[in-house]
Amino acid sequence: MMMQMIDRGGIPALTDEIRQADEDNPKGYYEFEPVKRTKQDASWLEAANGKVVKMVYRLLYDLPHDREYRIVFMRRRLEEVIASQDLMLERSGKQGGALGQAQLLKTFAAELNKVYAWLAEQPNFKVLYVTYNDMVSEPAPLVNAINEFLGGGLDSAAMNKVVDPALYRQRR
Repeated sequence: MMMQMIDRGGIPALTDEIRQADEDNPKGYYEFEPVKRTKQDASWLEAANGKVVKMVYRLLYDLPHDREYRIVFMRRRLEEVIASQDLMLERSGKQGGALGQAQLLKTFAAELNKVYAWLAEQPNFKVLYVTYNDMVSEPAPLVNAINEFLGGGLDSAAMNKVVDPALYRQRR
């Protein structure tokens, strides 16, 4: 949702369009495969100037420190994230790991706390935390905050139109 919002707002998304929309994400994934190999090859960053790029939090550590980044960090209730991932795995015929839900929640929370602390110490990272649940329920104030954080000039009306509460399916 966030990638689509920023893209529609006026900052083009850097994607490879390999992973197509499906039942789990009917509006698309907005992913870019080279992001996964940033530690080994960060050359893709040249093509990313002036664009929005989707990254999972674990890959933020791999970004080179010789440039500035603005991170819109989406937060969501971890129980909902796990439920969503479980359903995606089930639909694809795969099984999750051996950890129980309580241990998985504890592990994710610890990892997120670690990355939050790390981000706070990075002078070249500016971070805006946005809660998914708040975005779905009342997007306008958050859209305004994102617009300001990204330098202004985005099409807030177009960004607001992207939010589709019907896609908030794993409520906990």
